Amino acid sequence: FQSQDDRFAFTAEWYDPNASLFRRYELLYYPKDGSVEMYDVKNRRTFLKRTKYESLHLEDLFVGNKITVFSRHLSLVDYGDQYTARKLGSRKERTLALIKPDAVLKIGEIIDIIINAGFTITKAKMMVLSRKEAADFYLDHQSKPFYNELLQFITSGPIVAMEILGDDAVCKWKTLLGPANSAVAQTDAPDSIRASFGHDGLRNAAHGPDSVASAAQELELFFPSSGGRGPINSAKFTNCTCCIIKPHAVNEG
Repeated sequence: FQSQDDRFAFTAEWYDPNASLFRRYELLYYPKDGSVEMYDVKNRRTFLKRTKYESLHLEDLFVGNKITVFSRHLSLVDYGDQYTARKLGSRKERTLALIKPDAVLKIGEIIDIIINAGFTITKAKMMVLSRKEAADFYLDHQSKPFYNELLQFITSGPIVAMEILGDDAVCKWKTLLGPANSAVAQTDAPDSIRASFGHDGLRNAAHGPDSVASAAQELELFFPSSGGRGPINSAKFTNCTCCIIKPHAVNEG
């Protein structure tokens, strides 16, 4: 329920490429007429007067999301006040969606499933893991009898790592994946990703962490927050081009 004079406040960041620094704004959104207003935090002045902006919707406003306001790409880094946090703070989580070598050719279909399930893909990268990177990732499986086979398989070709964001993301992604053994998945969860694209207990198409803590840990390996690069992107830039999907096309699915 929203009252007539509802307004939601966020702290937003914009990377200014000319100055090579992040600029911070207070962003206010008025759901009654879909208008936005922005204040420059550092210079303590109005950056954007209250203006109607139809491309922004209430469901786009949550911490961790990236939005575009008049061609400026902003990251929502925090709630601006307690009222907004209480009203809009949701159960949004981030998790790792890892597409294994056996399912990389099905990446388009899997991305469709992820988006249709209501997730936002916030980061994505294709790479070929080195044996050491694979060993870091499968540290917990070191004592398992199939450990070497596991390392061999995950380093056998390109994989795609994605950070996906959504309500109860960790649990919801695990449900979409289905049981770890694809043969079991075909019987117990025939509509799951592993039932559709996996082959057995090892070549099972995709991976998802078991908890919010392990999701944070695993995402850190692929997308380090410290500014490090993580595993090297497999694009060699020798015979490729740039494909940009424009915002209106993304909005239309």
